[in-house]
Amino acid sequence: MTNGRKVFEKIRDRADAAVFFNETDQLWLTGFFTTDGLVVVNGEKTLLITDSRYFEAAELKKQAHELQDDVEVILLDKGINDAFGRYANEKRIAFDSEQMTVSRLEGLKKNFTAEFVGIPAITTDFRAIKSDFEVSMIEKAQSITDAAFDHILGYIKPGLTETDVAAELEFFMKKKGAQCPAFETIAVSGKKSSMPHGVPESIVLTENSFLTMDFGAKYNGYCSDMTRTVVLGKADDEMKRVYNTVLEAQLAGIAAAHGGALGKDVDKAARDIIDNAGYKGLFGHSLGHSLGIEIHENPRFAPKFDKECPVQSIITVEPGIYIPGKYGVRVEDMVLLGKDGCRDLTHSPKQLIEI
Repeated sequence: MTNGRKVFEKIRDRADAAVFFNETDQLWLTGFFTTDGLVVVNGEKTLLITDSRYFEAAELKKQAHELQDDVEVILLDKGINDAFGRYANEKRIAFDSEQMTVSRLEGLKKNFTAEFVGIPAITTDFRAIKSDFEVSMIEKAQSITDAAFDHILGYIKPGLTETDVAAELEFFMKKKGAQCPAFETIAVSGKKSSMPHGVPESIVLTENSFLTMDFGAKYNGYCSDMTRTVVLGKADDEMKRVYNTVLEAQLAGIAAAHGGALGKDVDKAARDIIDNAGYKGLFGHSLGHSLGIEIHENPRFAPKFDKECPVQSIITVEPGIYIPGKYGVRVEDMVLLGKDGCRDLTHSPKQLIEI
């Protein structure tokens, strides 16, 4: 069943068609990325209506059977309202109430007589369960990310800055086939490593300190996400204890992860390791998030996420310990949930590395 058909089956009792304007849903529904136009799902076809900047590329992908099977590509030649009137002329039109802007909805209501039916998160539950194709794209993105980590270990040397490291990671991933980074690369060192989402700066890397790198590639629209913390020089005993505690917590989280597990239970399995080691309160974020077309999706491994995580979802496992003004450590992998466990999609080494 195509993604468009899945959506139609979900909305058919409340609407006759559904329209999507945001890039994420358009890519998931069709297999093609565009920054303009609209997608209409009507139960028979999924109409990809895009302008001349993207039309030829979309047609070529259609001919190569790289789009969803029910997609028809239509040239947007006279503006959105004209296309909407011609191709979304059903009586009841569904839209994602969490995505549609107020101004766009008001404009549609002003120009068209259809009944507009707001349905929240139309595609979200579907997108949580990855198809075999989606898994393969995320694995390819991660293979690029793994290669970048291997490369950066040989690149790091005295005199480099955080910005140098972040830029080299992104440049390398691009050369290896990534469309772009999956998100803004994080490379923070020394005292700044206690900031989970610190921003790289022109700060020279210091000896005998942690360097945390959180980065990922986007490949064919799909994201990867990995974090590794290394030591520049030699780690003292306390640094080793912090690192090994984080790694033990991650392994506990991975061991607890499986399809049907409650997100809060997986989070607790990892968090208890950190708390019981004497670092309670120093792991401030959730254990992990799903990802795919977007870098942050549901489901999640989080203290208050009391829903089951489905089989075939991909979720990060990224515990950390952050000691303000001193340093921090995070280790992150992505896992694919199965019925009885999970498969780690990240293949970079996790033991403490001293450079």
